[in-house]
Amino acid sequence: MTTSSSPTTGPRARRRRLDENQRRAQIMTAAVEELADCGYDGLSLTRVAERAGVSKGLIWHYFADKDDLMESTAKATMTTIRDRIADSLDLTEPVPDIIRAALRRVAALTVTHQGELTALNRIVHNLRNPDGTPRLTPDVYEETYQAQESLFRRGQTEGTLRDFDTRVMAITYQGAIGMMLGYLGTSHSHISPDDYADRLADILLAGIRRS
Repeated sequence: MTTSSSPTTGPRARRRRLDENQRRAQIMTAAVEELADCGYDGLSLTRVAERAGVSKGLIWHYFADKDDLMESTAKATMTTIRDRIADSLDLTEPVPDIIRAALRRVAALTVTHQGELTALNRIVHNLRNPDGTPRLTPDVYEETYQAQESLFRRGQTEGTLRDFDTRVMAITYQGAIGMMLGYLGTSHSHISPDDYADRLADILLAGIRRS
């Protein structure tokens, strides 16, 4: 007597096929791990493929070349970090409280998600056009700037923030975040991320909060 296996179980079951977005994400996640472990110059596409559990040739099905993979990985990582912070915030609070909470969440990433930050930093500082100029320009932050401007305008409307140029403030705010991450992510492990974030919030809010 013989038995047959269910089409979704047993030794002949097919592995669930990933769609294009899922497969791209899988490869980019592997690229982040490789960058964090081996650096930009030490990155091996063969190891990226091994980490992702795909053939090296499949990488070229989803990405034009290594630079395309690096650019896509940087942009996806930025989006993931931005969404992770936004999802962790209580957006019903007054805007100054949201700003302070956001800075604390970002600072905490240097402990909880150091690998992603390291990979992103290595791409930003190493990915170049053929003429040597940075391939990732400030335009990659445009969606982030717009979200921050929207938050600042809301604070002005609710009366918790004074009038100021929201675009200039968004660029200044993002620049301060970048410096904070760079500083906390180096050899300054003796500094509390929460303490740094609170001090930065004090400085920024002293300039933009309505008295």
